[in-house]
Amino acid sequence: MRILDIVPGTSVDGPGLRTSIYFAGCGHQCPGCHNPQSWDFAGGREMSIDEIMAIVDENGFDVTLSGGDPMYRAGELLPLVRRIKDSGKTIWCYTGFLYEAVMEHQDMRRLLEYVDVLVDGPFVEAQRDVHLLFRGSANQRLVDIKKSTPGSVVEWEW
Repeated sequence: MRILDIVPGTSVDGPGLRTSIYFAGCGHQCPGCHNPQSWDFAGGREMSIDEIMAIVDENGFDVTLSGGDPMYRAGELLPLVRRIKDSGKTIWCYTGFLYEAVMEHQDMRRLLEYVDVLVDGPFVEAQRDVHLLFRGSANQRLVDIKKSTPGSVVEWEW
């Protein structure tokens, strides 16, 4: 899979210290995006699941999937998220897709089976708010996956 970067020990992509994995590729291309270099699907470098898991295991933190947008690679990520969950870690995932749209796509929906919190929605520059917890704009939600259904989104609470 195409990885832009793996940052262990970050505290901005979910609660506590986390290992954030930044995947290459994003078709949303939100104006004002803080990471436009992540838009290129051919960016970054190829890494195997074993290479990624070695970093995750070495650091021992919970994991955040970011990018780019990991949902564009949902099917490819399934073996990785299974291994992350099997190692006892929580998973947060950032996506520009809304939860409702994710639930309509088979591979994306399957990926959510391993995700604890989905930070959904595109970044909207006009709604940018630096005071929001773990998100960049007011339209984005922290969706508690275990408590949510397609007809009822429950937001995660600290």
